[in-house]
Amino acid sequence: MTTVETRQRVPCSAVSVATDRANIVTDRANGGPELELDSAPPPHVRTAFGVRDAPVEPIVFGALPAFRCGEAVIRPVTDNALAAWSARVLETLRADQLRIAQPLRSSDGRWVVSGWSACQFLPGEPEQRYDELVAVSLRLHAATATVRRPRLLNDRDDLSARADAAAWGERAIALDPAAGGMLFSELADRRRPLKLPAQVVHGDMFGTVLFDGNAPPAIVDIVPFWRPVEWAAAVIVVDALAWGGADSALARSWSHLDGWPQALLRALLFRVALHAQHPAASLASLRGLEQAAELVLARL
Repeated sequence: MTTVETRQRVPCSAVSVATDRANIVTDRANGGPELELDSAPPPHVRTAFGVRDAPVEPIVFGALPAFRCGEAVIRPVTDNALAAWSARVLETLRADQLRIAQPLRSSDGRWVVSGWSACQFLPGEPEQRYDELVAVSLRLHAATATVRRPRLLNDRDDLSARADAAAWGERAIALDPAAGGMLFSELADRRRPLKLPAQVVHGDMFGTVLFDGNAPPAIVDIVPFWRPVEWAAAVIVVDALAWGGADSALARSWSHLDGWPQALLRALLFRVALHAQHPAASLASLRGLEQAAELVLARL
């Protein structure tokens, strides 16, 4: 295993796609995310999803705040189109050795009701099983290989979409030099052509996949990007190196993947660009990215 915690864990404050889309702040370095919701799903939402009389328990589910209502999990939605797309894909997705949190329709067939979505509750927690997490990514993306590119990506213009485009040299964006903009410029100079096939990939798996002993890992949603499978794996590695206390051997473990050095670089550029735009970025989380950059640059 390469997940021995020999490197100091660095706090990551709201710089992942998951926290950006939820508009919340996390502190992964202190025992997990500290997440709050203003209120529980109202009665009409619980009724729509068939759990009106079930006990309502606030939980963290896949790194995001949610409420467990019996065997269902009800979560706030910030992007109806994205939530509905993810639900449609997961409804029929079958992936080798993975559990899928089955999305739940409302009584009238909707995926989203008044800003809330629902899915099956699955036990488990994010764990520092990073080699396994990369393997999970590869299995998941073998299953999503035939999923068509979602049209919602065409008009997407949030922080993560801008960061993604900047990482691949497809768009120039303004980055705060003190929050990572200078690091981004240095890294971008090392970018070389990378020709790998693109497909639908989940771009935010670090901290969102649930492990439960020897049970298959659980996928609770998909944050879609149209990028190579190797890039999605590299994002996990970069996150684990920067903020998860992963051993440097993790980057070497997956060097057999096609285009790995440049995939790692683009994953790092993505995270740095997101960090340099994010209002909750901190010097501590930037230090994590700088440590990851040393390891990635050594492989170029």
